[in-house]
Amino acid sequence: MTLPPTFPVLLLSTRQLTPSVRELVFQREDAPLNFEPGQWLSLALPVNPSGPPLRRSYSIASAPDGTSRFELAVTLVQGGHGSTLLHTLPPGARLQATGPQGFFTRPAGVPSLFVATGTGLTPLRSMILTALRAGATEPMMVLLGVRYEEDILYRDELEELQRRHPNLQVHVTLSRPGKGWTGRRGYVQEHAAGLWYSLQEQAEGAPPHLFVCGLERMVKAVRDLMRKQIGVPRDRVHFERFD
Repeated sequence: MTLPPTFPVLLLSTRQLTPSVRELVFQREDAPLNFEPGQWLSLALPVNPSGPPLRRSYSIASAPDGTSRFELAVTLVQGGHGSTLLHTLPPGARLQATGPQGFFTRPAGVPSLFVATGTGLTPLRSMILTALRAGATEPMMVLLGVRYEEDILYRDELEELQRRHPNLQVHVTLSRPGKGWTGRRGYVQEHAAGLWYSLQEQAEGAPPHLFVCGLERMVKAVRDLMRKQIGVPRDRVHFERFD
């Protein structure tokens, strides 16, 4: 078995996506970064100068484009040494990365329901951008769950993609909505079944696939709903857990 390579990366820029999520744009310094949408990288983080680096894994949020550039999105965890470092890392900083790795990938051309909470959206974003840039016409639906309206990742981008691509639908549900919120409310598992049935109708006989990413509790709930209650075959349910 061939081990994934370790290579130097340079932080080019950062921006806040939400109050707790920071986007980091890196460049691999020795070669282009080749990866499949949905894969992840491991970063070696020097949180303790006198000890070994802390290793943390993050899904690649950008689509592969043949260059050395890639994007990550990192949630700030209170008391988390790795996320704290990445939220304060200045452009120009250098780290070591290992990868890409992972089997959470999407077959081209399949009708798809993408379900995520928080930064679980990042590998799904990579899949969606890749498909749309390739001219995909199959129906695709996104179901994103966050707590507050301010926590919606890539909101402007998702709205613009939905406007430009009629085969893409984006649905957001808030577990703690404000008074002015008029969209979906509650958890993603409360809305997944209805969107799945709608996707089946739009797919016109083509077998749709489910892609779900987030924390273990949500992933298990959605996976059990689809496989045990709705009867979606195992080979059409793809998932990645963050904990």
